[in-house]
Amino acid sequence: MTLADLDDYRSIWTELREVAFRQRWIDAGGVSTRVAEAGPQEAPAVLMLHGTGGHWETFARNLGPYSKHFRCVAIDMVGNGFSAKPDMDYETPVYVDHALAVMRALDIGRASFIGVSLGSWVAARLALEHPEQVDKLIFLSTSGLIATASNMARIRAERTRAVQDPNWASIKAMFEHLIAEEHNRIPDLIALRQAMYRQPEMLATIDHILILQEPAARDRNLLGEQQWRSIQAPALIVASGKDHNEYENTSRRVARLMPHAELLEMPHVKHWPHFEDAELFNEASIRFLRS
Repeated sequence: MTLADLDDYRSIWTELREVAFRQRWIDAGGVSTRVAEAGPQEAPAVLMLHGTGGHWETFARNLGPYSKHFRCVAIDMVGNGFSAKPDMDYETPVYVDHALAVMRALDIGRASFIGVSLGSWVAARLALEHPEQVDKLIFLSTSGLIATASNMARIRAERTRAVQDPNWASIKAMFEHLIAEEHNRIPDLIALRQAMYRQPEMLATIDHILILQEPAARDRNLLGEQQWRSIQAPALIVASGKDHNEYENTSRRVARLMPHAELLEMPHVKHWPHFEDAELFNEASIRFLRS
């Protein structure tokens, strides 16, 4: 890193240093769960769900603007991040139960959901099975309708390699698929993911996390077209133009299937549009939630 780089240094704390928030661990259905909370307790709730092998900091650039209008709860889903890692496969019903347990623990009866990739799949299933607890939905890099063998194999190989040997290069390589522009792949994110993957229990947990990359498990968890049509909650769905084709195609198809969905075009970003272009995403998504 050069002195010129230091003049424009960015970190997770850069995004949060003027945000009133707190991080803590709560008991969610017996699972010690890492959560970050911001915004007034009495405001409408928004639950934020990350992607495979992720963590709440993916929403670091959203908590501040969102907390002016909403009660924000960003979590490390069961088995991920620094939440507890029970010895079981994490299929979508497990994640749904965990999200509902978080809501109960925090006395949230109803919420809107922002889901990234796996998080969108979990939020969609939750909206399908528990519509009375869902206000609105925002899907980023939408997952859960289609799956390609090549993409599943890529994710499994990439994440397994990173956990088995969590060196800087292997962790950084993952972010090349998540964030389009090099300058947005800030070192802080890489160091955080490296610390998570160095946890001793991750070697045993990674297969549980990656169960949805196995064809049989993936097939029994996918939502069919009629199920997507049955989701009545209003939805904002982001189409990321530089993302893997599977996610962009899923976003566009889901936007056509869901009866109350609208599409937000973000052609210049990859898998983390909410992080890579937070200004555009925050403005459009907050307007959607408040409309």
